[in-house]
Amino acid sequence: MARIVMKFGGTSVADLDRIRNVARHVKREVDAGHEVAVVVSAMSGKTNELVGWVQNMPKVAGANHSIYDAREYDAIVASGEQVTSGLLAIALQAMGINARSWQGWQIPIRTDNAHGAARILEIEGEDIIRRMQEGQVAVVAGFQGLGPDNRLSTLGRGGSDTSAVAIAAAVKADRCDIYTDVDGVYTTDPRIEPKARRLKKIAFEEMLEMASLGAKVLQVRSVELAMVFKVRTFVRSSFEDPDAPGMGDLLNPPGTLICDEEEIVEQEVVTGIAYAKDEAQISLRRLADRPGVSAAIFGPLAESHINVDMIVQNISEDGSKTDMTFTVPSGDVEKALRVLGENKDKIGYDVVQNESGLVKVSVIGIGMRSHAGVAATAFQALAEKGINIKAITTSEIKISILIDGPYAELAVRTLHSCYGLDKS
Repeated sequence: MARIVMKFGGTSVADLDRIRNVARHVKREVDAGHEVAVVVSAMSGKTNELVGWVQNMPKVAGANHSIYDAREYDAIVASGEQVTSGLLAIALQAMGINARSWQGWQIPIRTDNAHGAARILEIEGEDIIRRMQEGQVAVVAGFQGLGPDNRLSTLGRGGSDTSAVAIAAAVKADRCDIYTDVDGVYTTDPRIEPKARRLKKIAFEEMLEMASLGAKVLQVRSVELAMVFKVRTFVRSSFEDPDAPGMGDLLNPPGTLICDEEEIVEQEVVTGIAYAKDEAQISLRRLADRPGVSAAIFGPLAESHINVDMIVQNISEDGSKTDMTFTVPSGDVEKALRVLGENKDKIGYDVVQNESGLVKVSVIGIGMRSHAGVAATAFQALAEKGINIKAITTSEIKISILIDGPYAELAVRTLHSCYGLDKS
C-alpha cells in the first residue's frame, strides 16, 4: 500500500464525462489499497472566463488603468476549482468511494499575502492524513490557499501543479502523479519535431530548466518544490484507459518520472531541447563603466516585476564605456522601456534600442557537466543551417541561444538531431 497524490488539469476535467473518467483513475488506485488525495484544476476555459468577468467590471474610482481589489479577484477566480472538486467528489461517491471535497482554506494551505501570485508557506496536513488513513479520498481544490489576512489567495496560473506537489510533501506521499493531456515529458515539442521521444526519467534540475525555458508540461514552482522535498513526480495522461494493463503499476506507471539525479543510472549528455517564443532584446548604449551601474538598471526592473534573462555586457577598448544588452518577455517591453526612461539620469545611458520577435532555444542535460564540446556542437550545427546567434548564456546543465523568430523550428529540429535525440 502506498500514499499517492493525483493531480488532474483543466483539460482532464473539462466536462462531466471527463470528470467521470477521472473518477475511474482514482478508483483504480483506491481499489489497489492505496491512500489517495486528489488535486483538481478548474474545468478547461473556466478560469479565463472568470478573469474576463473581473476585467469587465468597473475600475477603482479615480484610477487611470486597470486596478482591482486583488482579494476579490482571488475570491472570484478560485471558484472554478471549488466546482470541480465538488463534482469529482460526487462522481466518486456514486462509485461507492468515500470521498470529500476540500477547499484551500479548509486544510489549510497557508500562503503569503501576494494575492494573485501567492507562495505557499505551510500546509497543515494532519487532518488530511487522518482521513486518508481512514479510507477517505480527499478531493482538494488546487490553485488556492489562505492568506495571513484569512482571505482566499491564489497561486498564479498553473498553480494547481504547485498545490499537488506541496500537498504530496506535506502528507509524505510516496508519489505525486500529474495527469495532463500529454503522456509524459518529451525530448522536445513533438509538434515541431515528430521524432521527439518520451523520456522514461528526467532529473529535477533538468525538468526545472525545461519548465523555466519554455516547456509547458509543469509549472516552474511545482518542480522547485518537488526538488526541494524530493517528491517523486510522474507526468501521465488522463486520456489513457484507466483500466489498461500497467496503469496501476506502483513503481513504474506509464509516463515520465521526475526524480533525483541519483535514480538515473545512464545519464545522457543532452536530455532535451526547449524553446521560448516572444522574447525581446533591449540594449543600453554607451553607459559609463562604473560600480553600481548594473544595480541601477536591474534594480528598478526587478521592483517592477519584469523578468530579465540573458545579460551581455560589452566594454569599450579604453574601458570607459559599456553596452548592456538583456532579454525580457515581449509583453514586458513597453513597461521595461518606461522604467528605464524614468531612471535614465541615474543609469546614465546614451540611447536605448529594442528588438522583438526573438526566440530562445535551450540545450539541457545533466550529462553536460562531464562532457566537453557540447556548446561547440550546437554552434556548428546552427552555423551550417545559416542561423545567426544574437546572444548566448550558459550554466552547468544548459546552453541558451537567442535567435530570430522565423528560425525557431529549424533550430529546434537541428539541435534535436545533432545530439542524437531523434534516435531510440
